[in-house]
Amino acid sequence: MKSTEFPSPRRCSVSVFNNKPSNPMTKSFWGSRRQKRVGRILRQRLFFWLLSPAVILCIYVAYFGIKIHIHGTVMSLKNAIEKSSANNVSEQPKKPRKQRYFPCEVSFPNSVTHIVEPEENTTFAPFSLGYVEKEERNLLGDTTEARFGGHQTLQNREKSFHAMNQTIHCGFVSGSDGLGTGFDLNEKDKKYMNTCRVAVSSCIFGSSDFLRRPASKMISEYSKRNVCFVMFVDEQSLTKLSAEGNVPDESGTIGLWKIIVVKNLPYKDLRKSGKVPKFLSHRLFPSSRYSIWLDSKLRLNADPMLIIERFLWRAGAEYAISNHYARHCVWEEVLQNKRLNKYDHTAIDEQFNFYQSDGLVKYDASDPNTPLPSYVPEGSFIIRAHTAMSNLFSCLWFNEVDRFTSRDQLSFAYTYLKLKRLNPDKPFYLNMFKDCERRAITKLFHHRTDT
Repeated sequence: MKSTEFPSPRRCSVSVFNNKPSNPMTKSFWGSRRQKRVGRILRQRLFFWLLSPAVILCIYVAYFGIKIHIHGTVMSLKNAIEKSSANNVSEQPKKPRKQRYFPCEVSFPNSVTHIVEPEENTTFAPFSLGYVEKEERNLLGDTTEARFGGHQTLQNREKSFHAMNQTIHCGFVSGSDGLGTGFDLNEKDKKYMNTCRVAVSSCIFGSSDFLRRPASKMISEYSKRNVCFVMFVDEQSLTKLSAEGNVPDESGTIGLWKIIVVKNLPYKDLRKSGKVPKFLSHRLFPSSRYSIWLDSKLRLNADPMLIIERFLWRAGAEYAISNHYARHCVWEEVLQNKRLNKYDHTAIDEQFNFYQSDGLVKYDASDPNTPLPSYVPEGSFIIRAHTAMSNLFSCLWFNEVDRFTSRDQLSFAYTYLKLKRLNPDKPFYLNMFKDCERRAITKLFHHRTDT
């Protein structure tokens, strides 16, 4: 039988499974590649271990800094770098942080039904005032223009400070021909204003403000029926308000405000024209017993009768105004007006020098005889009883604004101190309350032109 032969197993070449090349040239090639790979791995690991501490150090310095000694002072490296940079750049003066002022508590009766108007106060000085209605021709001359405030001589001005029966300048002075000099009102509006016994008034001239309606929910039904809320506007402001949706209804009102249009404003300076309703409410509302004035940047947040009870009746006062929140001396007020360019500097100096020559002194808080807690008021809110002394003070203050600048805070202290000095036997009961109380009963907004 023929034997079957199986093929002998093929021997595999050693070079197939052996990594070591038998050829010297091949061996040199593979050795070179392995050395490069090992070198690359070592370099990567070395770079990683060198870079990691550097990254950790940077993170630490960024968040915590490291303390180093510089000229005996310990500071962080970060601060040292910032300080070094700051020394190379001129430092800009930091703008001082604006101080904030807050309201404080004001105690009011629970409702207007619980208040009773006191009997006529016999301590208020009794005398009678008349007002110059028409300028005499011989005073004006042919070339002198008629003015709303009239042409008051210095002699008449000095006499007007005496609390006695007399006729004084107090605005609304017509020319020698009988023609008016401004602040013209509709006869129907005059008739309405003559019916007011208590008036709350404000004004917007030159579209300088938005219409701020009194907080209706804070006003009692009694006050809504018995208090006149009057907003004086010029035609420009009325047009602007109407375009914004504030259109008077058939009775001429917007909310609680009775809108009364003033034509022919008496001064080119709209701020000075705004002093007419501010100071002369006793002339605009001839039958009123009390009035409250608030600038148009304020919104009334309290019942007017409760305000009158709190600041007039309870205090035994005939005039109430808050002190200024930051300044108390007229000298400071003068500097601030110049710093902010509120008015022509020459006109301010002329007024201020006149007052100093006539006895105005600096406010001294340490003097126990100082008659007021401040010589600078926050004049945006005024509460008045229309007594003879209150009316006289209002006329005198207005005449100073008419003669000098519209910055009424400059003339307040002078007018008050001179009136007090010339009438030692007839006190003027002025209640200067805290400005934080004013902030509690009114809400302050920016003027339209400030935004």
